[in-house]
Amino acid sequence: MMQKQWIDISQPLNSRIAHWPGDVPFSYSLSVTKEQTGSVNIGTITTSLHTGTHVDAPFHFDSKAPSVLDLDVSIFIGKARVIDVSHLQEINAEQMAAFPLEGAERLLLKTASASSPELFPDKVTPLSTGLAPLFKEHNICLIGVDVPSVDVPDSKEMAVHHAFYQHGVHILENIVLDHAPPGDYQLIALPLPLEGADGSPVRAVLRPLEEGTGKEEAS
Repeated sequence: MMQKQWIDISQPLNSRIAHWPGDVPFSYSLSVTKEQTGSVNIGTITTSLHTGTHVDAPFHFDSKAPSVLDLDVSIFIGKARVIDVSHLQEINAEQMAAFPLEGAERLLLKTASASSPELFPDKVTPLSTGLAPLFKEHNICLIGVDVPSVDVPDSKEMAVHHAFYQHGVHILENIVLDHAPPGDYQLIALPLPLEGADGSPVRAVLRPLEEGTGKEEAS
């Protein structure tokens, strides 16, 4: 039997995609064309590592912490649970403890009713630093959100980033969960092997798991 198709939860990278104010916008252009080379088109991209769907390396907010190439790739491959928290005005440990977290391993939070990759949000649903010990207690190694940051956009302290890192929770941002109902999935969201980098774009995809089995669902 063929397996269920993968669900792409990545923001498409194009000239219209929103970027952090003051950061480098995404652009793609042909450096040379097939007509010029006689054989191939060759393209060039320019972008911030934090545009679109991406992972934050701890080096992003701690100059003495690991860069993206130092991170174990297994963090970004494996079981993930999608949880809809779009009805909450803020997300703290008490609220999150009401959701099923046991065995989640990786947690993807749908905080917005719909994703808008071309609009940089004026505000995001705040996450509490108290989530970090709760996630560690449940052995969650990765948190994913459908907004540009786990901290509010104007934060300078990056308290949530630091709290997650201190509790072994890594960060995936700007995912798109519009077509991923709450439930358990297999996640692949591998960063590029960028030596010394503070983050990396990813192609993040999900595939449903059979309920209660942890196995990939067959069609």
